[in-house]
Amino acid sequence: MFIDRKKIIFIAGPCVIESKKSVLAIASFLKDLLEPYPIQFIFKASFDKANRTSIKSYRGPGLIKGAAILEEVKNKLDLPILSDVHCVEQISVLKNVLDIIQIPAFLSRQTDLIVQASKTKKTINIKKGQFMSPSDIKYVVEKVESTGNRDILLTERGSCFGYNNLVVDFRSFLEMKKLGYPVIYDVTHSLQKPSAKGGISGGDREFVEPLGLAAVASGVDGLFMEVHPSPKLALSDKHTSYPLGKLRIMIEKVVKIWKVLNEEDKN
Repeated sequence: MFIDRKKIIFIAGPCVIESKKSVLAIASFLKDLLEPYPIQFIFKASFDKANRTSIKSYRGPGLIKGAAILEEVKNKLDLPILSDVHCVEQISVLKNVLDIIQIPAFLSRQTDLIVQASKTKKTINIKKGQFMSPSDIKYVVEKVESTGNRDILLTERGSCFGYNNLVVDFRSFLEMKKLGYPVIYDVTHSLQKPSAKGGISGGDREFVEPLGLAAVASGVDGLFMEVHPSPKLALSDKHTSYPLGKLRIMIEKVVKIWKVLNEEDKN
């Protein structure tokens, strides 16, 4: 695994590729911002948002064009890249572009998709389904391990709680860490209110910082965040994407908490 367990993992980028220019600009900004900190930065963006609520919603540039844009980000900026796959056929196109293949939460029980992605020997990021208990993630891990692949990240993104809401049980971080793999907190997605805005998801961006800091204090190995220069103009997840202009303040607080925990571990 290329993951550095001595650093905070920070997976960040826009929800979806809006254009090559915007993706390169965001990735470059993040790289420069995060370089001084003990952070392992992984750039993320979706080439296709296949699970949008409404058929009218923007999905992205598609597989071929999206893969080419992500490859350009990877090569120009020398960054590891993460994106999600939605069907087995996409894997052959993406396996030489992506450093981390993400299994979306809604597809976290799709055995063929998980197994085929794992056979690439790339790092696999498993998003825990909103319908899945933290103890059940072990069965998804077993599917990955069945291929001999043990480069795994586990990501918590909240659980369904009634209609149009998600709740994060912070005990799930500790439960999933028992499996021995890095655990990531997807702070922005966990604050979504699915389908709550008349065909699109709403959300509570104001809670991104406090919940992100609390998760780091709880011992997660990293954060997953969707960021955007102008969240209100974002073509996907505009209610929860975090503004780039506020990110430095949050990162500095995250690093302070992480350093305290690491000093305690050394003692």
